[in-house]
Amino acid sequence: MTSILRGHHDPYEVSLDLPATMREIAKRWHLAFATIYCSRAFTASAKKTKQLFPRKSPSYTSILIHDLAQSCGSDHPTPFNIDQSQLTKLVKEKDLSHLQKFGGVEKVASTLETDVLAGISGDPDDISRRQKAFGVNRYKKPPATGLFHSVFEAFKDLTLIILLLCAALLPGFAIKENGVKQGWYNGGNPFFTAFLMIVVSIVRNYRQSRLFDKSYVVNSDILFDVIRKGRPRQVSISEILVGDVVHLKKNNPIPADGLLFGGQYLQVDESSMTGDSDCVEEKSDWNPFLFSRTKVADGSGRMLVTSVGMNTNGAKMMSPINCNSSKPSPLRARLNKLTSSISKVSLVVNFLVLVVLAICYFMGNKQDKHRKREFVPGQTMGDDIMNSVVGNIVAAMTIALVLIPEGLPLAITITLVHSMKRMMVDGVTVRNISACETMGSATIICTDKTDTLTMNQMEVTEFLIGQAPMVENTSSSPLEPVLGLIQEGVALNTTSSINKPSSGSEYEFSGSPSDKAILSWAVSRLKLDMEKTKKNAKVIQFEAFNSQKKIRGALIKKTANGMVHVHWKGAAEMVLAMCSSFYERSEIKKDLDEDEREGFDEIIRKMRERGLRCIAFAYKQVSEEATKEREDKIQEDNLTLLGLVGIKELCCPTVKGAVQACQVAGVNIMMITGDNISTAKAIATECGILGPNDDASNGAIVKGADLNDDMPEETLLGVRVMASASPIHKRQMVKRLKQGGHVVAVIGDSMNNAQALKKADIGVSVGNQGTEVARESSDIIIEKFTSVVNKLQWGRCVHDNIQKFIQLQLTVNVAALLIDFVAAVSSGDVPLTAFQLLWVNLIMDTLGAFALSTERPTRELMEKPPMGRTEPLITNVMWRNLVGQAIHQVAVLLTLQFRGRLIFGVNEAVKRTLIFNAFFLCQVFNLFNVRKLKKNMFEGIHENKPFLGIIFLTVVLHVVMVEFLKGFAVTDRLSGGQWGACVGIAAMSWPIGWVVKCIPVPDTPILQLLGIEKEEAS
Repeated sequence: MTSILRGHHDPYEVSLDLPATMREIAKRWHLAFATIYCSRAFTASAKKTKQLFPRKSPSYTSILIHDLAQSCGSDHPTPFNIDQSQLTKLVKEKDLSHLQKFGGVEKVASTLETDVLAGISGDPDDISRRQKAFGVNRYKKPPATGLFHSVFEAFKDLTLIILLLCAALLPGFAIKENGVKQGWYNGGNPFFTAFLMIVVSIVRNYRQSRLFDKSYVVNSDILFDVIRKGRPRQVSISEILVGDVVHLKKNNPIPADGLLFGGQYLQVDESSMTGDSDCVEEKSDWNPFLFSRTKVADGSGRMLVTSVGMNTNGAKMMSPINCNSSKPSPLRARLNKLTSSISKVSLVVNFLVLVVLAICYFMGNKQDKHRKREFVPGQTMGDDIMNSVVGNIVAAMTIALVLIPEGLPLAITITLVHSMKRMMVDGVTVRNISACETMGSATIICTDKTDTLTMNQMEVTEFLIGQAPMVENTSSSPLEPVLGLIQEGVALNTTSSINKPSSGSEYEFSGSPSDKAILSWAVSRLKLDMEKTKKNAKVIQFEAFNSQKKIRGALIKKTANGMVHVHWKGAAEMVLAMCSSFYERSEIKKDLDEDEREGFDEIIRKMRERGLRCIAFAYKQVSEEATKEREDKIQEDNLTLLGLVGIKELCCPTVKGAVQACQVAGVNIMMITGDNISTAKAIATECGILGPNDDASNGAIVKGADLNDDMPEETLLGVRVMASASPIHKRQMVKRLKQGGHVVAVIGDSMNNAQALKKADIGVSVGNQGTEVARESSDIIIEKFTSVVNKLQWGRCVHDNIQKFIQLQLTVNVAALLIDFVAAVSSGDVPLTAFQLLWVNLIMDTLGAFALSTERPTRELMEKPPMGRTEPLITNVMWRNLVGQAIHQVAVLLTLQFRGRLIFGVNEAVKRTLIFNAFFLCQVFNLFNVRKLKKNMFEGIHENKPFLGIIFLTVVLHVVMVEFLKGFAVTDRLSGGQWGACVGIAAMSWPIGWVVKCIPVPDTPILQLLGIEKEEAS
């Protein structure tokens, strides 16, 4: 606390060092003490100045009490003598000197009122105080979208708005024209249609928003051991507080940012942050910085929590992810465009029908059932005119309802849900239902390397002593002394371990992938006995490995003769710079001159070109006196190089076949990795992503830093590998590809892929290997990279099934539109009522869509090019098929409309029933046509039993509707012969479909040929 005393003329400052935190009563006592102390100081000062200022003058005392929280730089008061920004900076910068300058971990703990042995108090007041000052260990998620938002989104659909308008007007008009009993059927049906579609749309949007919200809930079931009030307790990850002392064990995820303390040692896998498959940091007093969302690879220890929740480093990396949560799929965008266009056409047709019917009526061309003119100028009553006008409006609105594809969203949802369940059986987990069809449109797949193309496993493939490779039995003399030193360095200069197996089983190795590879090689090739080697020497000091220096050291003392050795191992270029000599194969030690150094540099460079990670071993014998004079630093100069090993990262054996399958399907594969160009090239070549002649010279390989907005589109499309890529580079690449019209899928499982996963059209994470951030950012979770072929095949199958349904739906709409339009214009009557059309659409939108969704993927799907973002949704083949079937249906049903009574010798009610029945059965038979684009529509039909079962159910429901629910459908019962005639009419669609499929179609989209649409750049 600082009290500033200002007299009338001269300021006086008195500094009082008081405790940083005080209870409320203690604060009052200290304030009183400060006031008394300052008053005495002011009095003493006044006595000294009395002679200078004999006259009385007004004076004042100003006591300024500064809050310690503000002095720490916080914008908000905090009861602790440190703010969150300081805590974050201490850990994030990984600056040991800064931490030591602050006072070390113990000083941080005392500042946070934490006893390193007893932990925090953990009482309710303490918990509340810490949560208020530093936050809770949860991550923010986007605002939840409630039911009202889903209702609002549903009413933004133009299709539903038109449907609602019709539904609002038709009941009144229908009742006015036909009376309450009959008008209720005709006018209430559109209202039921509108209500059903709005409910379906609201429920679909609401359920998807709920699923999206759940995907952001952090798994709070993980329990951690903490110390509170001196006793161990288990708390969930969300209850961990700043200041907590957390016990970490092997395979534990690290729950928050913090500092390791107590002279303990951990190996922490930070690959989820860096993307480097071998990024295992060794944590000790010299590198105590721990970060959330990383994982303890080995060891155990205690950490002091310094940041939780949104203040952690992991949360900072997540912050760009939580925006732009909704990603419209390419198919959805094209469907919206299609339905919008159809809705506009329906309005135009509606208006034309009204105009034509009005002209026909007022010109006297329409006749009533007695074949008399309905309108006679000067004779027709006003009520009759009104009834005729209302009838015309009802007919026009019925046609509009026919054309609006109100059931299309429902049918597509059914297809996607069914396909999603089938994919889950095949080992694919779908978190975003739209990704089921988006994957079928993918034109390029950007994939990470680690745990995706590779297995996160390594093996030693090359071993050199001097500059000569060792290919024979390395355990033989005369190299035994050198090999003994290498064994010593491998066994003692590591934190990894070997679990001795029981009889007949293999060795088990723990540690980083490269350490496990070296230990495995030493055991099998050098005949290393880890236990014996550790008994023969004692480790005096370690220097931990870190990702900046990429080396680690150990100071050891041999128990037999007391000799002291310094051992270093790590990145070959770093170790080589510390060496002044090396051993040759002849066991002769030679000076490492410039020529020899250049030779080793060349060996290291060639290893990298082959995709090998080059590790060097070096040592130095020092005197025992030198160890006593050391200043916590292991000697790292004038070392002797013992040998080099080349470690290869193993690719998944099935990856190359999967890459080739994607390339055959027209989908480009691009590897984006943080590795250097040499390693990236070697891995990509082995996986089949790069050809033998592809390299940086022809633009197939680029660095992340080379990517910018000025890079030409042609150059961008030629890239197959992007090396040395940061998370920003990955996101930028995805953005550029999407701007170029590509549908982009991203595969990755680490935290640094999260931004690209979220930006992509389809984000794919790999199994349980992926980090929580990656899984939250992805739309699909697959078991391994080879599963992407299965997902691509399923995505194309879903896309194909949706296109088949659109063809079926448009055939229904076009045929019904033409039938009702021609009949309305010619006779002022529509043969298909609103309820009958609703019945056809309802059955086709549900059972028809379900039947088509039962089609499984075929090999032919992977032989077609991808749809991409700009390909038309309705292809020329679809136009050919639907026009052929529509012509057949229109011709037959219009014949029944105008000549049906004469042909069958029936009354008007039976004729209308024949038209409705034949129209419905035409759609049932057309289901067989659309399920296969080939001429043979029955191919594989016997294997698809669900399809046949749905067809049978559809026919049964329709028979019940016509024969037993005729009041709803406004039908009469039909005889067996009449049913047979309807079936015969519908069955004609099969031979007609075969003939139509023989007609060739141009490759250029028909709408572009007609000049209706312009060609879009892909």
